[in-house]
Amino acid sequence: DAINAKFGSFEAFKTAFNDKAVNNFGSSWTWLVKTADGGVDIVNTSNAATPLTDSGLTPLMTVDLWEHAYYIDYRNLRPSYLEAFWALINWDFASANFA
Repeated sequence: DAINAKFGSFEAFKTAFNDKAVNNFGSSWTWLVKTADGGVDIVNTSNAATPLTDSGLTPLMTVDLWEHAYYIDYRNLRPSYLEAFWALINWDFASANFA
């Protein structure tokens, strides 16, 4: 419900998440987070930064965008890596973190 409220639909969320992840350059992460107001947002971090250190954000899920996560299987094709990523998400875990 929070994803639909913020992005209008799951597909719009997925598109926004993929776009942010593909354009998150270097050693990085893209996160779905719960915000202090109870909504959700997409956050990019670089290197070892994490929303865990921001008291207003609760991480719900993340995708690892460091080259070690995808380069052997996908080379520089981040969009292909992200398409495969969606089949791996543990939505029960994300939902429990949201609650």
